[in-house]
Amino acid sequence: MLPEPTVARPASAAFPFQTSLSLEPIIAYWRAREDHDNPGVALLARSIGEKVAAEPWCRGPITDMSVLECHCDLVDTLMLAMFPPASFRHDISGAIVPFQRYSFYHTPRFAEVLLTSAKTVKQPLNIDTATLEVHTARMAYQLILDKVYGVQMPDNGTIIFTVPDYSIGLYRHFSVVFDSTFLDVRVVGTRPELTSEQVELLTRNPNRPDIWQELLPPMHFVLEGFNILHLADVTEQEILSELKYDLLERDVLQASDRLEQIQEKLRVLFKRPFLQLGIAAYNEKKRAFVDFGRKINHSFLTKQLHSQDAGSGFRQIYSELWQNRQPLVLEDVETAAIPEDLRQQILSIGIRSAILALLRYGDDTVGLLELGSPNVGDLDEFDIETVAQFAPLFAVAVKRNAEEIQTRVQAIIKEKFTAIHPSMEWRFTNAAENLLQKQEDGNRGAEMEDIVFHDVYPLHGSCDIRGSSTARNEAIQGDLVEHLTLANKVLKKASEFQALPILDELKFYVNKNLRRLRQGLISGDEVSIFESLRTEVEPLFEYLGQNTPELQAVISQYWSNIDPELGILYKRRKAFEQSTTLLNDAVSDYLDEEEEKAQQMFPHYFQRFKTDGVEYNIYVGASLVEHKPFDLVFLKNLRLWQLLTMIEITRRTVALKPHLPVPLDTTQLILIHSQPLGIRFRQDERQFDVDGAYNIRYEIIKKRIDKATVQGTGERLTQPGRIALVYSQQREADEYLEYLDYLQDRGLLEDEIEELELEELQGVKGLLALRVKVKLT
Repeated sequence: MLPEPTVARPASAAFPFQTSLSLEPIIAYWRAREDHDNPGVALLARSIGEKVAAEPWCRGPITDMSVLECHCDLVDTLMLAMFPPASFRHDISGAIVPFQRYSFYHTPRFAEVLLTSAKTVKQPLNIDTATLEVHTARMAYQLILDKVYGVQMPDNGTIIFTVPDYSIGLYRHFSVVFDSTFLDVRVVGTRPELTSEQVELLTRNPNRPDIWQELLPPMHFVLEGFNILHLADVTEQEILSELKYDLLERDVLQASDRLEQIQEKLRVLFKRPFLQLGIAAYNEKKRAFVDFGRKINHSFLTKQLHSQDAGSGFRQIYSELWQNRQPLVLEDVETAAIPEDLRQQILSIGIRSAILALLRYGDDTVGLLELGSPNVGDLDEFDIETVAQFAPLFAVAVKRNAEEIQTRVQAIIKEKFTAIHPSMEWRFTNAAENLLQKQEDGNRGAEMEDIVFHDVYPLHGSCDIRGSSTARNEAIQGDLVEHLTLANKVLKKASEFQALPILDELKFYVNKNLRRLRQGLISGDEVSIFESLRTEVEPLFEYLGQNTPELQAVISQYWSNIDPELGILYKRRKAFEQSTTLLNDAVSDYLDEEEEKAQQMFPHYFQRFKTDGVEYNIYVGASLVEHKPFDLVFLKNLRLWQLLTMIEITRRTVALKPHLPVPLDTTQLILIHSQPLGIRFRQDERQFDVDGAYNIRYEIIKKRIDKATVQGTGERLTQPGRIALVYSQQREADEYLEYLDYLQDRGLLEDEIEELELEELQGVKGLLALRVKVKLT
């Protein structure tokens, strides 16, 4: 398929074999059937034999192509072997001179699809001549290996030809099978011998023509007979496959040229050269469609949204699509039952038939797909099934595209802005204005000035979940023990019905881990055990369940305990995580609510974190606010507010404990620091940190006091139902003792106040603490 058509083909560099057209293989086929068991076949074969005997021109190599046309009756009869009359009008098949372009016999559809007026095969649009010659040379070598040496290679399979369809001005995809049933190999001279090692070398290297040419020199072989090409239209499968890969690309719905390529493929799929594609994404927050096709003018419905009369017609159609949950087919827009304003809008852009389909991703509507044609009846009810095959691909692309756009928006926000607390926004605005002024004055290399707030007072508090690490490990350990116990139950039961050594080995593994887990959880146990169960044990359960009916009940019991999403037994861990979430949410929600009230007292910086508990930082001072005087009374007010919120947090967490899946306690801690300090905005980390070496001590204490113990007793400072207040100087304690006295008088705290010395922490000495019990009623 290759060079120009000839009846005999000399060898060339790309295709190094000599070939010739011959009817001898098909004559031999019929001769072998003259005594066939089927009388009809035998009669036909003998009749063909008589005709062949009377027509000597058909024997041996055919050097004059015109004789085939002069004796077409005999050729028609011979070709009944591969071209049955019943399917002659529908099949796409043709006989060609061995590995050449010229077809001397073919079905009408073959001529229509693949042949030029000169009966030569068209050049595929997707394969160049050189590539095709390499492919046919490989097939020729494998044919020699099969017919001369009796060694069959794996089937080459089909290749795809993309050829123009001039009747509709588009292209089609066809799978092509090269059939060499009637192609013989004649050995010239001495047959090259092949050892078993050389045969293995050939079969391992199908794409190494140098090895094949060395071991099977082409001058020793002549290919005589003809090939038959069988074609099948696979346009639909190919287009759907191409659409899948196209729509996986990033930004495919944002680029007009890529949309046009997709539109062209849909035109091929529907055999409609003037088909138009429209895509609109649905924005749930704005409750509006966003046109993806403005550059190529394809979105019929969303255009109406930008007009002065936008709304009614579109909303009615959208409502109909939503209610029916099926595409809307407009075979004739002129007569379709649609709102008049929408009809005129669609007709004005030359659309006469259309299909409109909502794009859904799960339960969400993510967009609208529009197909339109300028011809009435080009799109009808029969096309809905085709639309259903590719609409999910567009839905995924629209969904992913929306997510990528949102990611970019967030990236811009993170690049240009930071989470600025309202109390500090004025300072960042001033810094940005100063930077802009410097740039306008010609200083293009100017950088953002340091943003530092001096002489601010810190307040720190935390509500920790007592023993969260231990509780989490116990939950993991309990789930793993139950998981392994269930698996062991299945394995023991299976041993009663199957004598498989692997069952004993797996039981040993499971029991070994059970013994180890009952002694305590080791880091890495969870991952290694789960991976072993998933990859070694559970696949065996699937086999046993399918082949041993007696085990189905115990295996079903196993799977009923496994979380379907996580693939693990997830009971105790789920209960623990639900408990921590409930506690953290209760504390955070209350703290956020009270914090809004505290901002009204005096603006301040507030920062909250969720871990195994909740902790927060507050900074307040004159430098944080603009045009508002600061007095220490506001600081005292915040300190008292902090104590009041800690009391309420203690009460709420204790009240919540009986309702938790896992009853957990919380401990409350306040760090008192009376000296003002400076905080600096770290532009690289986009957050505030204390400024100056002296102030670093405050950060060190803040990170370590949750593990503080009482001197001489080893008792943890923080205890459930109590508030611990850590300080360094006596005057700090004196101020807070006044607050505590007031709160005791209000009946919020018990009468006893513990004054404690703390054990030395790493790098921190001399810390003291007050501890008081909260009245829970």
